[in-house]
Amino acid sequence: MQQGIDKQLVSERFAKALGSYREHAVVQREMAIVLTDMICTADTSCNFGRVLEVGAGTGALMAELLSRCAIDIYMANDIVAESRRYTAGEAERRGLVGFAFLPGDIETIEDLPVELDLVVSNATVQWLSDLDGFFRKMAACLKPGGMLAFSTFSSGNMREIAAVEEQGLMYPELSDLEVLGRRYFDPVCLQEELRRIAFDSPISVLNHVRKTGVNGIARRSWTKGHYLRFLRRYQEDYACAEGVYLTYHPVYCCFRKRLS
Repeated sequence: MQQGIDKQLVSERFAKALGSYREHAVVQREMAIVLTDMICTADTSCNFGRVLEVGAGTGALMAELLSRCAIDIYMANDIVAESRRYTAGEAERRGLVGFAFLPGDIETIEDLPVELDLVVSNATVQWLSDLDGFFRKMAACLKPGGMLAFSTFSSGNMREIAAVEEQGLMYPELSDLEVLGRRYFDPVCLQEELRRIAFDSPISVLNHVRKTGVNGIARRSWTKGHYLRFLRRYQEDYACAEGVYLTYHPVYCCFRKRLS
């Protein structure tokens, strides 16, 4: 069953997980590296004047970009206001003077920066309600020739939890993202992969989800019976040599705004 996105709940869950996110978000960290590789391949100068990051979180993608690119002004956005502390700290560590933080939901912020050279986002787009609106909005912010580069997740992401719980997010297909992106941009690079992560037990899977904040789907509380049924079904259906597994389906998109 498709579950709608409660932005307030998403914000609450990620706020609670900020302190543990970097340590436990292994897949998202690796996605930041792949995305940075894609950006630096698309623009080998690795030189960007004005950059906006959507959903900057604890600054994992920011750290990758600042370690490999020359950036004059980095504007970090996140729905969680506490993200400012992490991203400002990353800017300070890298000696970046031109830093600004834009709190709030990117879909509802009206006064966004313009004349951008690059808009980036890592593992965030899946939480947006209106993807076409996002593409349109980012196109308006970018200079002609500027790039929009992001990673997100596609169909079957965390499929094991969705199957046991009989609910989950409706993730876009890579082909859908290409169709939407082509309305405003030219595609530069599109790719996807499947990642299966092993855990020693279903309890470890639940801890992983809680410590990365990606459980912002439903507000219901679990009874002891529900909890035990989840553990039993997960162990029965998704066992592997190391314990149990969880599947991620990352996708990566790089688009360039048309010159005219």
